[in-house]
Amino acid sequence: MSAETPVCQLLERQAFDYRGWLWVAPPRDAWLEAGQGSLLSADVALRTAWQARGLPTASPFEAVDAAPPGAVLFWPKSHALGEWWLLWLCVHLPPGTPLQLVGENQGGIKRVLKVLAALGLGCRKLDSARRCGLYATRLGRVGIDPDAAWTSFEAEGLRLASHPGVFGHGKLDDGTRLLLGELPGALGEGAGDVLGDVLDMGCGDGILAAWLARRGARVTATDVNGFAVEATRRTLAANGLAGEALASDVYAALGERRFDAIVSNPPFHQERAIDYGPAGRLIREAPKHLKAGGQLLLVANAFLPYPDLLEAAFGGFEILADDRRFRVYAATRA
Repeated sequence: MSAETPVCQLLERQAFDYRGWLWVAPPRDAWLEAGQGSLLSADVALRTAWQARGLPTASPFEAVDAAPPGAVLFWPKSHALGEWWLLWLCVHLPPGTPLQLVGENQGGIKRVLKVLAALGLGCRKLDSARRCGLYATRLGRVGIDPDAAWTSFEAEGLRLASHPGVFGHGKLDDGTRLLLGELPGALGEGAGDVLGDVLDMGCGDGILAAWLARRGARVTATDVNGFAVEATRRTLAANGLAGEALASDVYAALGERRFDAIVSNPPFHQERAIDYGPAGRLIREAPKHLKAGGQLLLVANAFLPYPDLLEAAFGGFEILADDRRFRVYAATRA
Protein backbone atom coordinates (compact mmCIF):
# COMPACT_ATOMS: atom_id res chain seq x y z
CA MET A 1 0.00 0.00 0.00
CA SER A 2 1.44 3.36 -1.03
CA ALA A 3 1.95 6.24 1.36
CA GLU A 4 -0.57 9.07 1.22
CA THR A 5 1.02 11.95 3.14
CA PRO A 6 4.16 13.75 1.88
CA VAL A 7 6.23 12.83 4.93
CA CYS A 8 5.38 9.14 4.59
CA GLN A 9 6.04 9.26 0.84
CA LEU A 10 9.54 10.48 1.67
CA LEU A 11 10.02 7.63 4.13
CA GLU A 12 8.61 5.05 1.71
CA ARG A 13 11.27 5.82 -0.87
CA GLN A 14 14.11 5.06 1.57
CA ALA A 15 16.05 1.82 1.07
CA PHE A 16 15.67 1.20 4.77
CA ASP A 17 14.22 -1.59 6.89
CA TYR A 18 11.82 0.02 9.39
CA ARG A 19 10.54 -3.29 10.79
CA GLY A 20 10.06 -3.03 14.54
CA TRP A 21 10.73 0.72 14.59
CA LEU A 22 8.70 3.11 16.71
CA TRP A 23 6.61 5.68 14.80
CA VAL A 24 6.38 8.74 17.07
CA ALA A 25 3.46 11.19 16.67
CA PRO A 26 2.79 10.28 13.02
CA PRO A 27 -0.12 11.35 10.82
CA ARG A 28 -2.84 8.91 9.82
CA ASP A 29 -1.39 7.04 6.83
CA ALA A 30 -2.31 3.64 5.43
CA TRP A 31 1.34 2.89 4.55
CA LEU A 32 2.34 3.13 8.20
CA GLU A 33 -0.57 0.97 9.32
CA ALA A 34 0.36 -1.68 6.76
CA GLY A 35 3.92 -1.90 8.06
CA GLN A 36 5.49 -3.70 10.98
CA GLY A 37 6.29 -0.81 13.30
CA SER A 38 4.58 0.30 16.49
CA LEU A 39 2.89 3.59 17.35
CA LEU A 40 3.69 6.10 20.07
CA SER A 41 1.11 8.89 20.12
CA ALA A 42 -0.89 11.11 22.46
CA ASP A 43 -3.80 11.04 19.98
CA VAL A 44 -6.40 8.56 21.25
CA ALA A 45 -8.20 8.47 17.87
CA LEU A 46 -5.00 7.43 16.11
CA ARG A 47 -4.20 4.80 18.73
CA THR A 48 -7.74 3.42 18.42
CA ALA A 49 -7.37 3.13 14.63
CA TRP A 50 -4.11 1.20 15.01
CA GLN A 51 -5.53 -1.05 17.73
CA ALA A 52 -8.47 -1.90 15.47
CA ARG A 53 -5.92 -3.37 13.05
CA GLY A 54 -4.22 -5.34 15.82
CA LEU A 55 -1.13 -3.11 15.78
CA PRO A 56 0.90 -2.24 18.91
CA THR A 57 0.44 1.25 20.34
CA ALA A 58 1.64 3.22 23.35
CA SER A 59 0.94 6.56 25.01
CA PRO A 60 3.72 8.90 26.19
CA PHE A 61 2.13 8.66 29.62
CA GLU A 62 3.21 5.03 29.92
CA ALA A 63 6.55 3.25 29.59
CA VAL A 64 7.61 1.72 26.28
CA ASP A 65 7.57 -2.06 26.81
CA ALA A 66 10.72 -2.89 24.86
CA ALA A 67 13.53 -0.94 23.29
CA PRO A 68 12.86 -0.67 19.53
CA PRO A 69 15.71 -0.93 17.00
CA GLY A 70 15.02 2.71 16.13
CA ALA A 71 12.42 5.47 16.09
CA VAL A 72 11.05 8.02 13.62
CA LEU A 73 9.81 11.31 15.07
CA PHE A 74 7.31 13.17 12.88
CA TRP A 75 8.12 16.80 13.61
CA PRO A 76 4.92 18.70 14.58
CA LYS A 77 3.97 22.27 13.72
CA SER A 78 4.54 23.16 17.39
CA HIS A 79 8.32 23.27 17.67
CA ALA A 80 8.11 23.22 21.46
CA LEU A 81 6.12 19.98 21.23
CA GLY A 82 8.71 18.52 18.87
CA GLU A 83 11.42 19.38 21.39
CA TRP A 84 9.36 17.73 24.16
CA TRP A 85 9.08 14.50 22.12
CA LEU A 86 12.82 14.57 21.51
CA LEU A 87 13.55 14.93 25.23
CA TRP A 88 11.04 12.18 26.06
CA LEU A 89 12.79 9.80 23.65
CA CYS A 90 16.19 10.65 25.12
CA VAL A 91 14.87 9.75 28.59
CA HIS A 92 12.91 6.61 27.72
CA LEU A 93 14.95 4.91 24.99
CA PRO A 94 18.52 3.61 25.38
CA PRO A 95 21.42 5.89 24.43
CA GLY A 96 22.62 5.19 20.92
CA THR A 97 19.15 4.30 19.60
CA PRO A 98 18.91 5.47 15.97
CA LEU A 99 16.43 8.30 15.51
CA GLN A 100 15.13 9.78 12.29
CA LEU A 101 13.23 13.07 12.20
CA VAL A 102 10.92 13.83 9.30
CA GLY A 103 8.65 16.77 8.56
CA GLU A 104 7.52 19.35 6.06
CA ASN A 105 9.68 22.34 5.24
CA GLN A 106 6.66 24.56 5.88
CA GLY A 107 6.37 22.97 9.32
CA GLY A 108 9.92 23.90 10.26
CA ILE A 109 11.72 20.57 9.95
CA LYS A 110 14.98 22.37 9.12
CA ARG A 111 14.99 23.77 12.65
CA VAL A 112 15.85 20.31 14.00
CA LEU A 113 19.48 20.97 13.01
CA LYS A 114 19.73 23.74 15.62
CA VAL A 115 17.65 21.83 18.17
CA LEU A 116 19.86 18.74 17.95
CA ALA A 117 23.03 20.83 18.05
CA ALA A 118 21.83 22.61 21.19
CA LEU A 119 21.34 19.21 22.84
CA GLY A 120 24.77 18.01 21.79
CA LEU A 121 23.38 15.44 19.37
CA GLY A 122 24.87 15.01 15.94
CA CYS A 123 22.76 15.17 12.82
CA ARG A 124 23.00 14.33 9.14
CA LYS A 125 20.55 14.88 6.33
CA LEU A 126 19.29 11.69 4.71
CA ASP A 127 16.93 12.93 2.01
CA SER A 128 14.53 15.64 0.89
CA ALA A 129 11.55 15.47 -1.47
CA ARG A 130 7.96 16.66 -1.69
CA ARG A 131 8.93 19.76 0.33
CA CYS A 132 9.89 17.54 3.24
CA GLY A 133 13.19 16.70 4.92
CA LEU A 134 14.53 13.60 6.62
CA TYR A 135 17.37 13.75 9.17
CA ALA A 136 19.16 11.16 11.29
CA THR A 137 20.81 11.16 14.71
CA ARG A 138 21.33 8.86 17.68
CA LEU A 139 19.74 9.41 21.06
CA GLY A 140 21.81 10.31 24.07
CA ARG A 141 21.36 11.52 27.62
CA VAL A 142 20.88 15.29 27.50
CA GLY A 143 20.22 16.05 31.17
CA ILE A 144 16.91 17.86 30.57
CA ASP A 145 13.67 16.57 32.09
CA PRO A 146 10.78 16.69 29.57
CA ASP A 147 8.46 17.56 32.48
CA ALA A 148 10.08 20.99 32.46
CA ALA A 149 7.82 21.73 29.48
CA TRP A 150 4.85 21.94 31.84
CA THR A 151 4.14 25.55 32.76
CA SER A 152 1.20 27.45 34.22
CA PHE A 153 -0.51 30.81 33.86
CA GLU A 154 -3.40 32.72 35.42
CA ALA A 155 -6.72 33.46 33.71
CA GLU A 156 -10.23 34.13 35.02
CA GLY A 157 -8.93 33.77 38.57
CA LEU A 158 -7.73 30.23 37.87
CA ARG A 159 -4.29 28.66 37.59
CA LEU A 160 -4.09 26.78 34.30
CA ALA A 161 -1.63 24.03 33.45
CA SER A 162 -0.08 24.42 30.02
CA HIS A 163 1.87 22.13 27.69
CA PRO A 164 3.18 22.55 24.14
CA GLY A 165 0.70 21.28 21.59
CA VAL A 166 -2.34 21.91 23.81
CA PHE A 167 -4.82 24.48 22.53
CA GLY A 168 -4.42 27.81 24.29
CA HIS A 169 -0.86 27.03 25.37
CA GLY A 170 0.22 29.80 27.72
CA LYS A 171 -2.70 32.17 27.12
CA LEU A 172 -6.48 32.46 27.17
CA ASP A 173 -7.90 32.17 23.66
CA ASP A 174 -10.11 35.09 22.55
CA GLY A 175 -12.90 32.76 21.46
CA THR A 176 -12.91 31.00 24.81
CA ARG A 177 -13.02 34.37 26.56
CA LEU A 178 -16.11 35.30 24.50
CA LEU A 179 -17.77 31.98 25.39
CA LEU A 180 -17.03 32.43 29.10
CA GLY A 181 -18.74 35.80 28.98
CA GLU A 182 -21.96 34.17 27.76
CA LEU A 183 -22.02 31.10 30.02
CA PRO A 184 -23.49 32.77 33.14
CA GLY A 185 -26.57 33.94 31.25
CA ALA A 186 -26.94 30.77 29.21
CA LEU A 187 -26.56 28.40 32.17
CA GLY A 188 -28.53 30.48 34.66
CA GLU A 189 -25.71 31.32 37.03
CA GLY A 190 -26.85 33.77 39.67
CA ALA A 191 -30.48 32.72 39.38
CA GLY A 192 -30.16 29.93 41.91
CA ASP A 193 -30.08 27.25 39.23
CA VAL A 194 -27.97 24.12 39.62
CA LEU A 195 -25.65 23.71 36.64
CA GLY A 196 -25.90 19.91 36.85
CA ASP A 197 -23.89 17.54 34.66
CA VAL A 198 -21.80 19.45 32.13
CA LEU A 199 -19.50 18.10 29.44
CA ASP A 200 -16.49 20.13 28.33
CA MET A 201 -15.76 18.70 24.87
CA GLY A 202 -12.23 19.40 23.62
CA CYS A 203 -11.06 20.54 27.03
CA GLY A 204 -7.58 21.84 26.11
CA ASP A 205 -5.90 23.28 29.20
CA GLY A 206 -9.09 22.87 31.26
CA ILE A 207 -10.21 26.49 31.49
CA LEU A 208 -13.88 25.71 30.77
CA ALA A 209 -13.90 22.63 33.02
CA ALA A 210 -12.38 24.55 35.93
CA TRP A 211 -14.66 27.57 35.41
CA LEU A 212 -17.70 25.28 35.49
CA ALA A 213 -16.49 23.18 38.43
CA ARG A 214 -15.84 26.33 40.45
CA ARG A 215 -19.53 27.17 40.02
CA GLY A 216 -20.75 23.79 41.22
CA ALA A 217 -21.16 21.85 37.98
CA ARG A 218 -20.42 18.14 37.91
CA VAL A 219 -17.84 18.29 35.18
CA THR A 220 -16.70 15.72 32.66
CA ALA A 221 -13.94 16.91 30.33
CA THR A 222 -12.77 15.09 27.22
CA ASP A 223 -10.15 15.61 24.53
CA VAL A 224 -8.61 13.45 21.82
CA ASN A 225 -5.20 14.83 22.81
CA GLY A 226 -3.67 13.08 25.81
CA PHE A 227 -1.63 16.17 26.66
CA ALA A 228 -4.86 18.17 26.96
CA VAL A 229 -6.43 15.55 29.23
CA GLU A 230 -3.38 15.65 31.49
CA ALA A 231 -3.39 19.47 31.43
CA THR A 232 -7.05 19.53 32.49
CA ARG A 233 -6.38 17.09 35.33
CA ARG A 234 -3.53 19.29 36.52
CA THR A 235 -5.64 22.44 36.20
CA LEU A 236 -8.47 20.97 38.27
CA ALA A 237 -6.02 19.75 40.92
CA ALA A 238 -4.17 23.09 41.05
CA ASN A 239 -7.44 24.86 41.84
CA GLY A 240 -8.74 22.27 44.31
CA LEU A 241 -11.65 21.37 42.02
CA ALA A 242 -13.35 18.06 41.30
CA GLY A 243 -13.95 16.76 37.81
CA GLU A 244 -13.39 13.84 35.47
CA ALA A 245 -11.01 14.14 32.51
CA LEU A 246 -11.07 11.43 29.84
CA ALA A 247 -9.24 10.77 26.60
CA SER A 248 -11.99 10.43 24.00
CA ASP A 249 -12.45 10.77 20.26
CA VAL A 250 -15.47 13.11 20.48
CA TYR A 251 -18.13 11.02 22.33
CA ALA A 252 -16.46 7.59 21.93
CA ALA A 253 -15.54 7.12 25.61
CA LEU A 254 -18.89 8.34 26.97
CA GLY A 255 -21.21 5.51 26.00
CA GLU A 256 -24.85 6.51 26.51
CA ARG A 257 -24.16 9.24 29.07
CA ARG A 258 -26.31 12.38 28.86
CA PHE A 259 -25.62 15.87 30.16
CA ASP A 260 -27.50 19.01 31.08
CA ALA A 261 -25.12 21.01 28.91
CA ILE A 262 -22.23 20.52 26.51
CA VAL A 263 -19.77 23.40 26.16
CA SER A 264 -17.00 23.53 23.61
CA ASN A 265 -14.48 25.55 21.66
CA PRO A 266 -14.01 22.79 19.07
CA PRO A 267 -10.90 22.48 16.89
CA PHE A 268 -11.06 22.82 13.13
CA HIS A 269 -7.42 22.14 12.28
CA GLN A 270 -5.43 18.92 11.99
CA GLU A 271 -1.85 20.23 11.97
CA ARG A 272 -2.11 22.86 9.18
CA ALA A 273 -5.11 21.38 7.34
CA ILE A 274 -8.69 22.50 7.99
CA ASP A 275 -10.72 19.58 9.32
CA TYR A 276 -14.39 20.01 10.27
CA GLY A 277 -14.79 16.31 11.08
CA PRO A 278 -14.60 16.36 14.91
CA ALA A 279 -16.69 19.54 15.21
CA GLY A 280 -19.25 18.08 12.81
CA ARG A 281 -19.55 14.95 14.94
CA LEU A 282 -19.74 17.07 18.09
CA ILE A 283 -22.78 18.91 16.71
CA ARG A 284 -24.52 16.01 14.93
CA GLU A 285 -24.31 13.63 17.90
CA ALA A 286 -24.94 16.22 20.63
CA PRO A 287 -28.73 15.62 20.91
CA LYS A 288 -28.07 11.97 21.82
CA HIS A 289 -25.87 13.10 24.70
CA LEU A 290 -28.12 15.85 26.06
CA LYS A 291 -30.97 15.46 28.50
CA ALA A 292 -34.33 16.90 27.51
CA GLY A 293 -33.95 20.67 27.52
CA GLY A 294 -30.16 20.37 27.56
CA GLN A 295 -28.05 22.88 25.66
CA LEU A 296 -25.08 22.78 23.34
CA LEU A 297 -23.01 25.95 23.78
CA LEU A 298 -20.05 26.44 21.50
CA VAL A 299 -17.81 29.16 20.16
CA ALA A 300 -16.31 29.11 16.68
CA ASN A 301 -14.66 31.34 14.13
CA ALA A 302 -17.41 33.31 12.40
CA PHE A 303 -16.55 31.95 8.94
CA LEU A 304 -17.03 28.29 9.87
CA PRO A 305 -20.13 26.58 8.40
CA TYR A 306 -21.69 25.51 11.70
CA PRO A 307 -25.15 27.11 11.33
CA ASP A 308 -26.23 24.46 8.80
CA LEU A 309 -25.00 21.68 11.06
CA LEU A 310 -26.80 23.13 14.08
CA GLU A 311 -30.01 23.58 12.11
CA ALA A 312 -29.89 19.98 10.90
CA ALA A 313 -29.12 18.53 14.34
CA PHE A 314 -31.40 20.67 16.52
CA GLY A 315 -33.91 22.29 14.17
CA GLY A 316 -32.77 25.75 15.26
CA PHE A 317 -30.17 27.70 17.20
CA GLU A 318 -29.35 31.12 18.64
CA ILE A 319 -26.32 33.33 18.24
CA LEU A 320 -25.54 34.61 21.73
CA ALA A 321 -22.53 36.73 20.76
CA ASP A 322 -20.73 37.80 17.60
CA ASP A 323 -17.65 40.00 17.64
CA ARG A 324 -17.02 39.47 13.90
CA ARG A 325 -14.16 37.11 14.64
CA PHE A 326 -16.02 34.58 16.79
CA ARG A 327 -19.62 33.56 17.38
CA VAL A 328 -21.17 31.87 20.38
CA TYR A 329 -23.96 29.48 19.40
CA ALA A 330 -26.62 27.91 21.60
CA ALA A 331 -28.88 25.04 20.59
CA THR A 332 -31.39 23.23 22.82
CA ARG A 333 -32.61 19.66 22.68
CA ALA A 334 -36.38 19.72 22.62
